[in-house]
Amino acid sequence: MRSKSRGRPAALVLRVLPTRGRAALRHPVARLRTGALALGLALALAVSALAPAGSASAADQYEWAALGDSYTAGVFVGDPLPPLGSASRDGCDRTSGAYPGLVERELDEFPPGRPVHLTNVSCGNATISEIADSRQTPISPVQPPADGWPAVDTQIVRAGLDDGTDVVTIGVGGNSLPFGGMLLTCLELGGTLGKTCRQYYTSPPEGEESIQDKLARVQDEYVRMLAEVHRAAPNAKVITVGYPAVLPDEGSECNRLSLTELGAIKHADIDWLRDHVLKPLNSTIQRVTSFFGDRYVDVYSSSVGHDACQPAGTKWVEGICGDAADHWPAKLPGTPLNCAPLDKRVTLVHPNARGHAHVAAPVERAIRIALLN
Repeated sequence: MRSKSRGRPAALVLRVLPTRGRAALRHPVARLRTGALALGLALALAVSALAPAGSASAADQYEWAALGDSYTAGVFVGDPLPPLGSASRDGCDRTSGAYPGLVERELDEFPPGRPVHLTNVSCGNATISEIADSRQTPISPVQPPADGWPAVDTQIVRAGLDDGTDVVTIGVGGNSLPFGGMLLTCLELGGTLGKTCRQYYTSPPEGEESIQDKLARVQDEYVRMLAEVHRAAPNAKVITVGYPAVLPDEGSECNRLSLTELGAIKHADIDWLRDHVLKPLNSTIQRVTSFFGDRYVDVYSSSVGHDACQPAGTKWVEGICGDAADHWPAKLPGTPLNCAPLDKRVTLVHPNARGHAHVAAPVERAIRIALLN
């Protein structure tokens, strides 16, 4: 087993939503977290009661590796990790407010038998292949070097997965379609009277994959990726994390042309993206996960009604422009997109602090169950 650093990230400042007495426990996120904690503590007590005396010293801590894309990294939620100005910044846009950090805090406070050490190597814009097969060139718009960010190793390598890794969480897949690129295409087509987004991806122009081909390719890539994760960490429990309900149940709920929602994307195209892209992507991840006997965390079902087209206090996902930490840009480099006139920042349909808190609860529960089984 390779030696690993036991240290924890410096300046881990977590953004947590204020609670107000017992009323806070009635919030769905709070109920999920309370349930996860109760289950974890019950299992911990059961395991400790059955364990032989002295067995706790066999290993001083559990090793948890968090892999994934921007929905895992956090990008604009919380403080940058590593902090701004640090020589170790890599352009991956991990933040203190992302769900791995929130889960880490809970596991620190109530450890499942012994401490859990987190190695978080998630990276904004990561694809499935960049988890196990390909080096990634990060694209963070936050204080990039003059000559751009250097390529980083695969996440399997950077996480140091080996036979001593106890649990691996993975949240990836959207960039391999790519879902963000499809949204931008739908946004462009929304301002025209010609072909719809659905038509573009079901009968694509030459050089563009159909949505059926995209999903088939993603499935193949996910199979290869999980196989490599299991090869690198043969003793680890693997947990995959799906994507939340970033789009409403009815496209007509969105205010067309509002950049704090989904801009000019047509209502019919929003419905198509939801039912024929996002839901099938989650189903693909769940299907492959089940094939390997791993655990899938569904964060879609419990996030319905908290999409990018809801009011500010209700949404768990920001729109194309939205509220973000001060370090995040209001203008996207290399594009005409500028959210500054709205006093917003470029959030491109990513989870906010409430969204990461929502994901943290079931992920924490899954980790506790995995470590105590």
